[in-house]
Amino acid sequence: MIMATTHLPSCNAGDERDGASALRDAGAERLLARINYERTTYVPYSEQHLKLDRMKALLARLGNPHHRVKIVHVAGTKGKGSTAAMISSVLSASGYCTGLFTSPHFQRIEQRFVVDGQPATSAELAAALDRLWPAVEAMDAAASRGSDLGRPTFFEITTALAWLHFAARRVDLAVMEVGLGGRLDATNVCHPLVSVITSISFDHTQQLGNTLGKIAREKAGIIKAGVPVVCGVECAEPRDVIQRAAEQHKAPLIQIGRDFRFQYYAASPSGESTCRPTLDFVQDTNRGKWETSGLELALLGRHQAHNAAVALAALDRLQQQGWSIPDQAVRNGLHTAWLPGRVEVVGQRPTVVVDAAHNVASAAALVDTLREHFSPRERVLLLATTRGKDVPGMLEVLANYFDRIVVTRYHSNPRATPLDELDALAARFTQLPHCAFENPQDAWDHVCRTATADQLICVTGSFFIAADIGEIIARCANHCKDTALV
Repeated sequence: MIMATTHLPSCNAGDERDGASALRDAGAERLLARINYERTTYVPYSEQHLKLDRMKALLARLGNPHHRVKIVHVAGTKGKGSTAAMISSVLSASGYCTGLFTSPHFQRIEQRFVVDGQPATSAELAAALDRLWPAVEAMDAAASRGSDLGRPTFFEITTALAWLHFAARRVDLAVMEVGLGGRLDATNVCHPLVSVITSISFDHTQQLGNTLGKIAREKAGIIKAGVPVVCGVECAEPRDVIQRAAEQHKAPLIQIGRDFRFQYYAASPSGESTCRPTLDFVQDTNRGKWETSGLELALLGRHQAHNAAVALAALDRLQQQGWSIPDQAVRNGLHTAWLPGRVEVVGQRPTVVVDAAHNVASAAALVDTLREHFSPRERVLLLATTRGKDVPGMLEVLANYFDRIVVTRYHSNPRATPLDELDALAARFTQLPHCAFENPQDAWDHVCRTATADQLICVTGSFFIAADIGEIIARCANHCKDTALV
């Protein structure tokens, strides 16, 4: 039996993640109707489609709210959302009013715009949207008259909304996560206090390039003249690309393995969510060596300890710029920093984990984390993926850990891998028993019918399937409260 979760928010599948239900009365359809590359089968990546000049023009019409907000800018193939959340959490624990902008959102669009751990309210977002929309309409009209800038996209508008919201809340600092790449990303119009590049691995290769060096060049596009860069990239090829970019911009580079390092200690495998991993952190600075040990993490996995180390190195650069960040705030911030869908335990007996791994590197990190923290009798994978991803590579990694696979297709986004295609890939690239269900509800019902208390059930492959199943579980919890789900 699957025990009801008490962690994920209760919401109606589909609508809430689009933001439609929460903002419908405020006319959110105008935002949701914009070109949204998060929800298209093809994502263009060129100056023709992603124009920083268009973003600058939009912000100029709004009075340049990004100039009124101090920024930490975070890019990377994986880990950038978690790293951003950790930086934000520590700054909030230090007493600063701190904004956090991440994407995509998990269930509700308000989750992209966080101040001191609290998402924007629907009313706040509606007010910002009302203020922003005349500028959007003016740019739309200019585009109709032949302007080369074109019409603002969904992500450009939500990025502008973030800066409007953070300026209105008078945050002391905002941590901004890059959406895609870095060089052409809408967030890249900022001039940050610190730039952060968490990791480089293969993802979005059609847009960013088919080598780690090419991908690194796009990520390194966030580096600004004289602005310190914290780099968590360990592989030589992309690390060297980032180092050359930092040298060209005369940007001080703080590099993992050279300037800072960490030691990770996994909690003992138990299947329980109460055991927390810890890390020790060491950084060599011009002020001497900074060492701290026994830092507890809310987020599981060695990859999260890596992200925490990168966050700590970025926080050290802020300290060097005069920001007061007490050691206890560091401990408290890392202890509470959390994002949904990152090896998130949402049920016990059996253990149910929801994770948004969507490329080979994140799938490998997921498997390593499950091995370290859980010791189930049987491991069941519920998988749905996105077109354009290295699904064979992901399957080969996941098949080394799981005992059987249930595949499905999310319907909340047109980029989902068709069910027959995913089923065929599961048969080709694994030797595991597998079955297929057309929609996530049927897949989850099957998992529940066959579940035993000593199983581990992991939902992964995409933010969208993680959110879909999370919502299904939450609805069951809302209806059944503390009763078992069958």
